[in-house]
Amino acid sequence: MTHFRGKRLPRPGHGRPGTVVAAVIGLVAALGLGAVGQARAAPAERPAPDASRWSDRPHGFASLAGGTTGGAGGRVVTVTDQAALAEYAAAPEPYVIRVRGAITVEPFGAGIEVASDKTIVGVGTSGELVRGEFRLAPGTHNVIIRNMTIRDSAVEGDWDCKETDFDGIQMDTVHHVWIDHNRFSRICDGQLDIRKDSEYVTVSYNRFENNNKTFGLGWTTNVRTQITVDHNWFRNTKQRNPSVDNAAYAHLYNNYLSAQADPGDPVWTYGNWSRGRTRMVIENSFYDRVQHPYQADATAELVQRGSVLRNTTGRHDERGEAFDPRAFYAYRLDPAAAVPALVKRFSGPQRRIGDSVTLRVPADHPTVQAAVDAVPDGNDVPVTIAIAPGTYREKVVVPAAKPKIVLQGTGQDRSDTVIVYDTPAAYGGSTGSATVRIAADDVTARRLTFSNDFDEAAHDLDGEQALAMKTTGDRIVFEDTAFLGNQDTLMTDSPKLTTVSRVYIRDSYIEGDVDFIYGRATTVIEHSVIRALSRGSATNNGYVTAASTWTGNPYGFLITGSRIVSDAPAGTFHLGRPWHPGGEPDAVAQVLIRDTELPAAIKSSPWTDMSGFSWRDARFAEYRNHGPGAAVTADRPQLGEDAARAYTVAAYLEGTDDWAPHTRP
Repeated sequence: MTHFRGKRLPRPGHGRPGTVVAAVIGLVAALGLGAVGQARAAPAERPAPDASRWSDRPHGFASLAGGTTGGAGGRVVTVTDQAALAEYAAAPEPYVIRVRGAITVEPFGAGIEVASDKTIVGVGTSGELVRGEFRLAPGTHNVIIRNMTIRDSAVEGDWDCKETDFDGIQMDTVHHVWIDHNRFSRICDGQLDIRKDSEYVTVSYNRFENNNKTFGLGWTTNVRTQITVDHNWFRNTKQRNPSVDNAAYAHLYNNYLSAQADPGDPVWTYGNWSRGRTRMVIENSFYDRVQHPYQADATAELVQRGSVLRNTTGRHDERGEAFDPRAFYAYRLDPAAAVPALVKRFSGPQRRIGDSVTLRVPADHPTVQAAVDAVPDGNDVPVTIAIAPGTYREKVVVPAAKPKIVLQGTGQDRSDTVIVYDTPAAYGGSTGSATVRIAADDVTARRLTFSNDFDEAAHDLDGEQALAMKTTGDRIVFEDTAFLGNQDTLMTDSPKLTTVSRVYIRDSYIEGDVDFIYGRATTVIEHSVIRALSRGSATNNGYVTAASTWTGNPYGFLITGSRIVSDAPAGTFHLGRPWHPGGEPDAVAQVLIRDTELPAAIKSSPWTDMSGFSWRDARFAEYRNHGPGAAVTADRPQLGEDAARAYTVAAYLEGTDDWAPHTRP
């Protein structure tokens, strides 16, 4: 079986390059910052699209030496209380732990122990740890903490925190940790303490605010730590922004330090400090109202370039050569003048991060089904299963209890990523033959090929139907997908006759011969190619559709703005026939084909009877079709102009919840 590669039809506003770059340039101009107070200029790289700021894979040092993947490969769980958070965080197996709402820790200042191979991420912007800390013991590795607010363990009247050690996140002798898009506020002692030879750490896009001892690194005489600190906002913080002691490599860039607390303190109010034998590089940061913005011990090295200094006083130390960060990793460097606006917008918890989870196949999960199995029942946020290019010979079931899944091929073309199996209906019935079954609501598939490669020509079976896809869920979307098979390639159905499920297919390809688009779901196929395969007959090569629409549902199948193509001889293919499963009289097919190109293979009388039911009792119609197979005859009901206005994509899909997937770019 062959199919066309992904030649997506153009959509309004799709793919306008350079918009983000222009936005950043405009932002700098609007702020009127220019190069105010810039030290030696560091080259400003062309910024990448905003989407990179929400990537769920770390950059910087945490990406090296095997990388940091957190709980990838483990189950996804959602917690709302301290007991569940503590249980999953300390478990020996990997987990992606979603924290919903504020969890207030008891007793005050207590720690949540975090074991290796964990991702802890706040749901939406609601995830909070209150009056407690995350604690990573020696030997812990591969941990991601994202999108959380960690707050309010400060002790009233103890600003210097001499009597307590309540950190926000504390780690000792760990490796491969990513702290990203969190907010730390009013914590005693340190908001983030990275201690005792911890290695391969990245701290990015966080907000540190309203604190004394903010962010410290060291507590060791060894010089082993490698750390990247970028795009963080330090606001109303007195010291340790950060303080870095005996780090082998400390790369600080695009950070924003503002409104420093207690600027009257001549010694202990400061920004960045390179201590001991640290080698520190600072690039394109922005310091506003900061005393001692960057300083270095006599034994340390500090290279600074490209930063903006506004209303700063005290030490501005630069000494030694430090190191070249690009010798270790590539990175984006935003213009220093744009940093305040960028960091204000992108730092701290972000709904875009907390409202979705990405599971990778095969990097995190060996099969597509394994990734589906990792999604929790009752899932209430989108989970993207990102499937790498390749052929996955497996059967996949998305059960009704696992909604809001996105199956996303990551290749350049839908043919790069194929899910295929070869079961016919003779071995398990038509449903059991399906390569992929989607029973859940709100599932989307993009840039994928679904195939059933059962070779009907090589077998003589009673039951050669072989589905590539069966859906029974509601609000199912297929974009830039292909469905390959012969008989019964694509079934869009619903849980029962009187339940209406909706499916929207666009920019896709469907091929088959007998009843290869069938079922009772309300289904719109738009801007797509439908290939009617020849079975070698000179008179009847098959049927494009076999709808079984409930008589109480005015909307069955709509094929619009598409092309039907075929290599079958002229006049040998039907547009459809009415399917009454089990002789059900209330399954009365509704099919409209409009504004679509039809090939010469289409019969002049394109609708036909099925199992004793007349096509004339069904709801078959055409409207404004074209091509060699579109000539109007007495056996081709045509929709009138007034009726056509009521049978649109929007009318088919909107239901009672105003679903409108066709309006998305």
